[in-house]
Amino acid sequence: MSIAGFIVLLLAVFFLAWSNGANDNFKGVATLYGSGTCRFRTALIVATLATLLGSLVSVVFAATLVKAFSGKGIVPPDLIDATLLTSVGISGAITIFIATILGMPTSTTHALTGALVGAALMADPSGVGWRTLATKFAQPLLLSPILAILLTSVIYIFLRRLRRATGVKPQTCICIAGGAPQPVTVTNDGLAILQSAHAPPLQVSIGEEDQCIERYVGRVMGLNAQSIVDSLHYLSGAAVCFARAVNDTPKIAALLLAGSVLTLHTLPSLDTTIKLSLVAIAMAMGGLLQSRKVAETMSKRITSLNTGQGLTANLVTAFLVLGASRMGVPVSTTHVSCGSIFGIGAVNGNRHWSTIGKIALTWATTLPFGFVLGMICYTIISSLSG
Repeated sequence: MSIAGFIVLLLAVFFLAWSNGANDNFKGVATLYGSGTCRFRTALIVATLATLLGSLVSVVFAATLVKAFSGKGIVPPDLIDATLLTSVGISGAITIFIATILGMPTSTTHALTGALVGAALMADPSGVGWRTLATKFAQPLLLSPILAILLTSVIYIFLRRLRRATGVKPQTCICIAGGAPQPVTVTNDGLAILQSAHAPPLQVSIGEEDQCIERYVGRVMGLNAQSIVDSLHYLSGAAVCFARAVNDTPKIAALLLAGSVLTLHTLPSLDTTIKLSLVAIAMAMGGLLQSRKVAETMSKRITSLNTGQGLTANLVTAFLVLGASRMGVPVSTTHVSCGSIFGIGAVNGNRHWSTIGKIALTWATTLPFGFVLGMICYTIISSLSG
């Protein structure tokens, strides 16, 4: 690989990492924002810090990155060259970036897998391991959102019954306009308006949604129930972002690490830690600057969430993603996190089918779109380099 070729690959990987961060960074904290536990900016800060920490931890896996990029049987190692690496990086980045612009959460794993197969097919039509693709990749990726929906539905129903058994009750407020802000609490006993005797006359009006959220009143083992839920919710959101970064940073950086093996001996090689750091920075920047559309879709447009429902969805996501990683099974954090939110919508009956349909369509087209782009990019790059 020439110096110019390596620079092109570096830019492709940076674009891929940026797109990944813009589409994926917020997914772990979407329920924090959607349930009103915190504002968008606070959730974004939590996501960014957890993502950066996960990316740094991924350094310990650097020794196996080049080997891992072989596709685990999808593509033989002898097909991996500079043209294929660059094609995969550009195709995957474009696929994810378009979904991000449209505000649709999608899977980096699907985009990269499609791009890898498409480019490899153009390099050698007989070099794609179709059986491995179907059994080790397609099945887990298809089954994981279904499992997330079912598991979330069952666990949420169980936790809701447990909450009722412990005497913890939901409490909902409405917003009051006029004079100093005054809360109005709606309980089973009726409507109670808390107002200062010196405050001006007040009017009941519609306020911002993040100011009127359902909270829990009661104590569990001597602790405030809402404080317990909020603390666990923050921890679970950070855990999902951390786990996703540990998984995705090496996956993206592997393109650069594999590219280093192909560079000329006269080309100064970037240290592995520096490459991982570049990917981490690009992911963080993409998330900070371009994640709002996807955040709004996942947090607000699939279903309405209270804090307990958001916590349940995050716990299921963290359990499935970390469990799959432990077993070496490839699953999409996007599919699992969205599936968990779908599960909440299935239980509470408040689901937006239009948004769910658009997300499903995005999932169905991500891999074939990446596949076609992989073929096109490989054809163009190989003709230019030839």
